Amino acid sequence: MKTAMMDIRRRDERFHTRAGWLDSYHSFSFADHYDPKNTHHGLLLVSNDDVIQAGTGFRTHPHQDMEIITWVLSGEVEHKDSVGNTGVIYPGLAQRMSAGSGIWHSEMNPSKEKDVHLVQMWVLPDTERINPTYEQLDINSHLEKGGLVPIASGRGHDAAISIRQRGAVLWGGRLKPGEATQIPDAPYAHIFVARGAAQLEGAGLLNSGDAVRLAAAGSPRLTADAASGVELLIWQMDAGLQ
Repeated sequence: MKTAMMDIRRRDERFHTRAGWLDSYHSFSFADHYDPKNTHHGLLLVSNDDVIQAGTGFRTHPHQDMEIITWVLSGEVEHKDSVGNTGVIYPGLAQRMSAGSGIWHSEMNPSKEKDVHLVQMWVLPDTERINPTYEQLDINSHLEKGGLVPIASGRGHDAAISIRQRGAVLWGGRLKPGEATQIPDAPYAHIFVARGAAQLEGAGLLNSGDAVRLAAAGSPRLTADAASGVELLIWQMDAGLQ
């Protein structure tokens, strides 16, 4: 049996990239930041908290064999790729790109005045070299009902976009002040506080930008801050990388 673990990672403890147009915090090793002891948790390889200045962004670049999920917190980001998909991603619009056998894409901030704030997450697919695909879905109406909502799922949840990874589900929630929920019970889970604050049973106060890595930790209770509420992104994962 796996030993239970709850590992709290504060915002200021994460790798930080500041490149003029980009201000990014990385939960795991990424780009020029590398720590062999911090490369992933469960099936999650990338969780980047990005602020992209107006009129700038990630110009055309390649990906392969990766499930890439983008969640916008404020502003908009425009996606274009080499197989003809385009889309403007805004808060509450779940977006997934399956890079598969290979794809080129860009992610630009189309606004000339406002920054865009987003979280981008990558998980490995369970099948390699698939044809690249793209999907997006507005789930604002589901989030407004409270509780946790499946944003991206390899298990066919009705309200979620699909990912090619049967062992993972990404849950999101915009919990109102004082609202409580249970973290999904899984061999691996990753909690990211996107905005606001919350109290997590066994961990205490979590603020915006903080993350918690769970392993065989059961289903601890999380309660949104009484003043601010909280926006959460939670990965539920059945396995880790081999």
